[in-house]
Amino acid sequence: KRSWIEQFAEAGYRCVNVGKMHSYPYHTPLGFHERYVVENKDRYLEERFYFDEWDKALKARGLVKQQRELYRKRSDYQEALGAFDWELPEDMHPDFFVGDTATWWLDAYPKTEPLFLQIGFPGPHPPYDPIPRYTEPYLKKDLPLMEVTQEELDGLPEPLKGLRKHNHEVDHDSVVLDLEPSREQRHRQRAYYLANVTMIDEKIGEILNALEKHGYLENGIVVFCSDHGDCLTDHGHSQKWTMYDLITRVPMVVWAPGRFEGGRSIEGLCQHMDIGPALMEIAGLEVSKSLEAQSLLPALKGEPWTPREFVYAEQIKDAILTDTEFMSMIRSRDWKLVHFLGMDCGQLFNLCEDPDETNNLWDHPEALEIRRRLLDQLLEWHIDSQVKTHDWASEWR
Repeated sequence: KRSWIEQFAEAGYRCVNVGKMHSYPYHTPLGFHERYVVENKDRYLEERFYFDEWDKALKARGLVKQQRELYRKRSDYQEALGAFDWELPEDMHPDFFVGDTATWWLDAYPKTEPLFLQIGFPGPHPPYDPIPRYTEPYLKKDLPLMEVTQEELDGLPEPLKGLRKHNHEVDHDSVVLDLEPSREQRHRQRAYYLANVTMIDEKIGEILNALEKHGYLENGIVVFCSDHGDCLTDHGHSQKWTMYDLITRVPMVVWAPGRFEGGRSIEGLCQHMDIGPALMEIAGLEVSKSLEAQSLLPALKGEPWTPREFVYAEQIKDAILTDTEFMSMIRSRDWKLVHFLGMDCGQLFNLCEDPDETNNLWDHPEALEIRRRLLDQLLEWHIDSQVKTHDWASEWR
């Protein structure tokens, strides 16, 4: 229930969420005055029985959602890699539905107070289900595909070998990972993914037009980012649950007409959360000392800014990553290390010489010293994080 969005609400902002946020329970307020929740396209098990705004709209139209139980009946299900045509009315596609709902809200709600609006598109999370007219141009293009060698697959740590096997046997999000997909299969999957991105891009344009029409951009900031990437069979993997840059290095675009100089690309490492305190500072809010994020505001302003020396990511054992208790990543500008709790295996990549992360140096004698330094820094970060955040919930204990 606690988030820094509550501070925006207390400061007089109208806080609205449209789409996916992955809070749990899904409808947790989190400081928002209004939530129009649209979660993953293909929820399964007990998650099927949370009916979000999209489910309700489909029901009102007398439509049955495209979903795993129906996809499984297709003759091409095992080979499709989660790529399927959207066959229902276009406006009922979840990404169109979220974009249109956001635009509807901007048009319908009177502008009476400052606005904090968060919009979460379900796509291009699988199933990769674009409207066919968006797919056709990409099917005709020569799309880049990373070569996956047997040497790379043989060198994977045991938990990632287990992840490949699991994703081949269990069709999470309607994706069956073919362990030896053809180039045609991989190209088709990538074309469907990119088509879904294009659909979202079109809806973002409509949202920006609505923001401009109602005067929000006269003193507004727009932040576009993604939560994670997708291997799309590169490295022999499906979806996320790995620590390759394909997953952890996400896009972020910040646009504020009249406030930040445009046309710049900012180099340097940052964490996803670092945009939070930047927005809070712009709004004149106090940033809690227990917040581990480091504000990006100096970088956005074009002022001197010190990037992070290291960034981190974590993944605990779940229903998909089943062969390790905990996976941690530490990344510097030049090196990346992936640690598996209680196991002798891991991953170590020299990002200067191997930006595609295909040559694992974990056991190479010449890399033992950098491995030790990164492991020591990972331990230091875990300890420092516990100390810094030890009393963040003290008000509610």
